[in-house]
Amino acid sequence: MGTAGAELESAKVFGLREKLSAYFELTKPRIAFMLVLTSAAGFYLGTSKGFDFVVFINAMIGITLLAFGVATLNQYLERRTDALMERTARRPLPTSKITPGEALVFGVAQCATAELYLWFLVNGLTAVLGLVVIVGYVLLYTPLKTRTTASTAIGAIPGAMPPLMGWTAAANAIDLNAWTLFTLLFLWQFPHFLAIAWMYKDQYAKAGILMLPVVERDGRVTARQIVVFTMMLVPLSLTPFFLGLTGIIYLIGAALLGGWFLWASVSMAKAKTVEKARKLLMVSVIYLPLIFALMVLNRR
Repeated sequence: MGTAGAELESAKVFGLREKLSAYFELTKPRIAFMLVLTSAAGFYLGTSKGFDFVVFINAMIGITLLAFGVATLNQYLERRTDALMERTARRPLPTSKITPGEALVFGVAQCATAELYLWFLVNGLTAVLGLVVIVGYVLLYTPLKTRTTASTAIGAIPGAMPPLMGWTAAANAIDLNAWTLFTLLFLWQFPHFLAIAWMYKDQYAKAGILMLPVVERDGRVTARQIVVFTMMLVPLSLTPFFLGLTGIIYLIGAALLGGWFLWASVSMAKAKTVEKARKLLMVSVIYLPLIFALMVLNRR
């Protein structure tokens, strides 16, 4: 029996509930939830002439499907490296709960449905940005992870699209405020993902994934990038106030959150320990929804 046949035979032993759970796990729902939250914030902030609830719901459905599809295709392409790392070895593809063929069809179907949904029920601009996400994340970032450390910067571009897509879904245009939301999420990803890379650098090395901490083991460049990108993020996060998008409460809250984030980044850069990297990761995960929530709550 060939490899494909063995994988299919192995997948048959799982029950319907396990199978459905595996499909759901393929979509990385926790990450998708965070992305959709930033998209929802972008939609609200981009609304200028009354909140269109129907367009909002359609945009969130389309963006959710897109996030699910991209996550599925990412796991399809990374199924072999996932099997080599403890943190990912229990995903549906390495455990053969889902076959590669099933994952490919599922991922392509979700992405295609998302694009059609956004094009016909939201607007063309948002659908085009969705296509940028698919190409950038699935076809560029994912394969480049085993070839160059620059994959992190490349992946940060599609990774920063959700709030921009939310904005364009509401406004059907991109202005300086929209680019600010995009840049905020773009910069945030560097300390966030470098913290993860530091925590799991040995596993990444075993799988041949060229994250920065894998290439330079002493961590000097990693530490420098964490601090530099956080230092760029903090003043950028204040610009919605000066652009007239948000009020003084946001300015104060963003400054405090930024100071907390910078403190965690500097602490990680000095210690270069897994414990400090984990604390930085925690701070980054708390920071993102709070900063967008402040924008929404204190919008002018």
